[in-house]
Amino acid sequence: MDCSNSLIVYIRLFIDEISAMNNIKNKGETMKIFNLMMGAILAVGSSSIIAAPLSELGSPEGELNIVAWAGYIERGETVAAFDWVTSYEKSTGCNVKVKTAGTSDEMVALMNQGGFDIVTASGDASLRMIAGGTVQEINTDLIPSWNTIDKRLQDAVWHTVDGKHYGTPYMWGSNVLMYNTDAFGGEVPDSWNVVFEEQTLADGKSNKDRVQAFDGPIHIADAAMYLMYHNPALGIKDPYELTEDQYQASLNLLRQQRELVGRYWHDAFMQMDDFTNEGFVASGSWPFQVNLLKPNVPIASTIPKEGATGWADTTMVHAEAKNLNCAYLWMEHQLSSNLQSDLGAWFGAVPVVPSKCVGSDLLGPEGCKINGIDNFDKIYFWKTPVASCKTQESCVPYYRWVTDYIAVLGGR
Repeated sequence: MDCSNSLIVYIRLFIDEISAMNNIKNKGETMKIFNLMMGAILAVGSSSIIAAPLSELGSPEGELNIVAWAGYIERGETVAAFDWVTSYEKSTGCNVKVKTAGTSDEMVALMNQGGFDIVTASGDASLRMIAGGTVQEINTDLIPSWNTIDKRLQDAVWHTVDGKHYGTPYMWGSNVLMYNTDAFGGEVPDSWNVVFEEQTLADGKSNKDRVQAFDGPIHIADAAMYLMYHNPALGIKDPYELTEDQYQASLNLLRQQRELVGRYWHDAFMQMDDFTNEGFVASGSWPFQVNLLKPNVPIASTIPKEGATGWADTTMVHAEAKNLNCAYLWMEHQLSSNLQSDLGAWFGAVPVVPSKCVGSDLLGPEGCKINGIDNFDKIYFWKTPVASCKTQESCVPYYRWVTDYIAVLGGR
């Protein structure tokens, strides 16, 4: 009798958290707990826990409820040329409804709440939902275009556990430094220091109260990445895998940044309004905002010398999805339709299907290169911090990131 892989992962994460909270260096005792829990599960049996992935497609249910990042599900209402929903609805009969989320934590909360079929999850959310049993294993044989996916993404660790897939790659890209070209005198800033350290900009004004920062706990990784470059003595090897000392140094940098930040953002459209009307001049951002602002505001973006964090997002199916056939039809649609190329152009991201980089008027012949297809190995993709980490003896787990970042936002 096999036990659910997701449940095993969840229990191991639970043990990591216990070990971290109690500062246990030898996990022998906590592994005894793990073995007892696993024994109990095996005694009860797993048939009621595990739901095998769908084996064949049936009739579409007529509806699909999606949790997505802003700009990810477009039907031509924002800009008429960008529409990859209408053709899906017409070909499948599945009516799409979208709930926009501003952070990965909000996505996890919405999926835990229920009532949604799929989510476009980043790596700092996907494993949490797999571990919690919120999403289900998928049958890639039911997605005809699966083999067109970039080989680097087909078995990516943020959606694959023990060889089982829990989602279909959607899109990937990097976070960028968005800046007002007038404020910087036409020069391209080469460092993230413009959002971490107080300084006078080319327009003669301080950056204080004119910069923004992302209000999700994963922003701690941006501070850690900055310190990797500027304070190598700390020994940070992965911005998501931090010892206590490295973590505290990152928090101290964020407390310093708190004195500069005029507003923390998570709503993409609110950030665009801030840069248009409220005098903000620099922030970590997404290419999506940059592309929409450029025609009307003196805005540009860059990836500074310290590097960039980024996202590799995955369409994941809720464990209790009511519209499972529509969900599978969407996962095929996202790979085989105009979605990949057009979303790449719209969001400033890179298609997960490399062949979609050519033949698109919206993306253009150089679109994927401009959007960073050659930077894959240089991006620190979002992932969930855990206590048992690869690059350090032990690391600060994500629950600490959440509580401590809230404290930083509150000025503590």
